[in-house]
Amino acid sequence: MMVAVARTSQMSVEEFETIASTAPETVTLEFIDGRIGVKKAADGDRGTVVAWLTRRCLRTRPDLDLYYGRGLRVEADREGRARPDAVLAPEAHFAGQGEWADPGGALMVVEVTSYDSDTDRRDRHEKPTVYGQSGIPLYLLIDRDSCTVTVHSGPDRQIGGYRTVQIAKFGEKVALPEPMGIELDTEILKNYVR
Repeated sequence: MMVAVARTSQMSVEEFETIASTAPETVTLEFIDGRIGVKKAADGDRGTVVAWLTRRCLRTRPDLDLYYGRGLRVEADREGRARPDAVLAPEAHFAGQGEWADPGGALMVVEVTSYDSDTDRRDRHEKPTVYGQSGIPLYLLIDRDSCTVTVHSGPDRQIGGYRTVQIAKFGEKVALPEPMGIELDTEILKNYVR
């Protein structure tokens, strides 16, 4: 018989924000499911992937902005803090908001896997749950380990996560459903893996 164990938070969200505000620019901290995590700095290939995606999205949707490392208040109760590699939102959507913005209005969050030990837990399991709980319409995971692009859509705030998950191998075309409504040719992503 399996028994559910409630996880105790390592600290309050206020304590996390104090720590995160004093961290050097070379360190990116996140607070998900009551645990502090360190996000590895982007390598050149990871940054290039985000730049590639930026060009594709903004060429098709010039009414949008793509924000790099935008801090978001996530989870159902907004007690989590995440810094996706990119957030796509209407132009000037986050103007006037502080370091940790409400995700309402964000159309898509993007993560590009890094080559660190907790990528599996963080990007493939925790992030789809907290982004779905937050109501963000799309979560795009560019997974350099498995050479796949995963599109999560149809957020479900009740169960957390997304109702629809589409996976494509690098080299295939992948459709980003509404609110994006664009198609990506992922052939070039083969160049940005180890």
